[in-house]
Amino acid sequence: MGKLKFGAWIPTYAWSDHPGGAENVRRIAESIRKCEEHGIDVWVIDHLLSAPGLYANAWLEPLSLLAYAAALTSKVKLATGILVLPVRHPVVLAKEISTLCHMSNNRYVLGIGPGWYVREYEVTGSRIEERGKRTDEIIEAVTLLLTRPNASYRGRFYQFTDVTIDPRPPKMPDIWVSGGSRIPDPHEHDVPVIAKTVMDRIVKAGNWLSRCSGTQEWVKRDWGQIQEHARAVGRDPGTLTFGHCNFTHLVETTNEAKALEESKAPFFRAMG
Repeated sequence: MGKLKFGAWIPTYAWSDHPGGAENVRRIAESIRKCEEHGIDVWVIDHLLSAPGLYANAWLEPLSLLAYAAALTSKVKLATGILVLPVRHPVVLAKEISTLCHMSNNRYVLGIGPGWYVREYEVTGSRIEERGKRTDEIIEAVTLLLTRPNASYRGRFYQFTDVTIDPRPPKMPDIWVSGGSRIPDPHEHDVPVIAKTVMDRIVKAGNWLSRCSGTQEWVKRDWGQIQEHARAVGRDPGTLTFGHCNFTHLVETTNEAKALEESKAPFFRAMG
C-alpha cells in the first residue's frame, strides 16, 4: 500500500472587497507557516479571472504565491492544484518553473489542467475548443525546456528553435494531471464522464488529481477506468498515484447542523 500524504489548499483568494490586502497577506503567511510546522504540503489554486455566477473571486497568481511560500518554508512540497496551462506560453512558463525550483530547492510539484472558463482563453488569445491540445503541447514543450539545452519544438500552437532555459532543475518536477467525471451541464464544454484524452494525459504523467466536485462513487469509478486504461496502453496501474482534493472549513462545534450553517457563509463568499 502506498504512503498517504496530506496537502492543503491555502486560502489565496484575491478578495476584491479588501484592496489593501494586509490582512489577506497575514492570513496567507500564517497558513503557509502552519503547513510547514505540521508537515502538510502547500497547494494553491489558479484562476486568472473571477467568474460571476460560478465563483465570486479570482485567486492570486499561483507561481508568484509559491515563490513567496518558498521563502517561508524549507521542508514541505509546493504545488499548483492546478495550473491552467492554455492561458500560458510554454517558454515563459518553463522559465518561471525553473526559477521556482531553484528558489525552493526543487520542492515544486507541477499540478496542471486545461481549465474550463471561456473568458480566460479569450483574453489570452486562445479558444476553449483548443484547450486539450494546447495542454498536451505545453506539457511536451515545458518538459523539453526543463530537461535539455538547445531545445526545439514544433506543435500546432507552439513552435520554438534552439532555446535554452537556465538554470534547469536537476530533474523534471512531478506532473499531476486533473480531470474526472462532473455534474452534467448543457452549457459547459466538459463531458460529464472522464474522457479518453484526459486518461491518456494522466497515465503518461503517472499522477492523477480527481475533481473536488461530484460523489465518492464517481471518483472510485474514474480511478477504476484510469487503471484499466493504463493496462490497455501497457503501463502497470500500480505505478500510478492518486490524489483527491476538496474544500474544508473547520468550525468549533460537534453539532452537524450548526457546523453546516457556519460553513455556508465563507463558502458562498468565496464561490459566489
